[in-house]
Amino acid sequence: MAVSLVENPASHPAADVRAESAPPGLRARALAFYLPQFFPIPENDEWWGPGFTEWTNTARARRLFPGHLQPTLPADLGFYDLRVPETRQAQSDLAREYGVEAFVYWHYWFGDGDRILDRPFREVLELGVPEISFCLAWANQSWTGIWHAAADKVLKQQTYPGHDDDRRHFEAILPAFRDERYVRVHGRPLFYVFRPEELPDAAAFVDRWQAMARQAGLDGLYLVAESSDLLGAGARYTDAAADGFDASVYMRLPAHVTRASRFRMRAIRKVMGGPEIWPYSDSVIATYPRDPDVQPCVYPNWDNTPRAGRRGLVVQGATPARFQRAVEQAVDLLADRPAEDRLLWVKSWNEWAEGNHLEPDLRDGHAWLRSLRSGLS
Repeated sequence: MAVSLVENPASHPAADVRAESAPPGLRARALAFYLPQFFPIPENDEWWGPGFTEWTNTARARRLFPGHLQPTLPADLGFYDLRVPETRQAQSDLAREYGVEAFVYWHYWFGDGDRILDRPFREVLELGVPEISFCLAWANQSWTGIWHAAADKVLKQQTYPGHDDDRRHFEAILPAFRDERYVRVHGRPLFYVFRPEELPDAAAFVDRWQAMARQAGLDGLYLVAESSDLLGAGARYTDAAADGFDASVYMRLPAHVTRASRFRMRAIRKVMGGPEIWPYSDSVIATYPRDPDVQPCVYPNWDNTPRAGRRGLVVQGATPARFQRAVEQAVDLLADRPAEDRLLWVKSWNEWAEGNHLEPDLRDGHAWLRSLRSGLS
């Protein structure tokens, strides 16, 4: 039977809801994706060796070509362990200082109550601290060995057992929806779906979850679908509105890519043997859909070679100043929307092995955080 998140005693369906608008002085609500894979678990010990965490990949990264900025190592917070409450508090303090409204915790539910990496969030909920707001993003995708030359090796299979499993899933995270720190839009808790195109029936999923939310005494959910378009070749999912989602998030790497350069890069990679290298673009926001139900996502950087090695993809030339310009453009895109709808997604707070993080590093210190704050204000 699924183990529900323990409800914070201070939380209650009737608890006061935080202001649903950008923090004072900021023009958008910055929500930063948050990876919980910074503490050891038995599954990772079995798959990758004792003590494996995301730091394992981060620390062993190496330069693969001239000018490649690896390894990138943490500064203020060090090689932290997310089981430590003081670490989570320090993250919250940093994020709030620089204008991040909330952490978007990646949430893993593989079906039939099979969960993983949920300890940090469970403790955040149980203890009632840290203070930073939060919401959940369901990472509904199978775990494979794709980044380790073992794409056919399935480590965890994502399944969709049916309506009863949806009910168990909803009830397991209902205490989070009721927490006063949970991000709300128009009074409704926000729930993000990573791969809506992999749902057996996305429209039916939306209907069921909205019905369960209303039955639980909520005003419904604010359901958000990811629309992934990695290098601008076309979004994987474009049916958010038709399926009933309240919004979608357009995800595209900050890379300057043309059709000609895409073919050229494939040829170079075939001959030279990766990784793919693309120039950073601070104007990719201009390509985003101009739709009030589509929300932008900005990346400070991208380099997943710590995970993927020569099979990875590097965006080269990112700087805090260029990131700030991207943030400013994304905020401008949101400017004519109601205050609480100005959601700006940031990927990510701490994806160190993907090369996208706001947390301070030894090379740039707090520069990425300062750029975010300046771009928001």
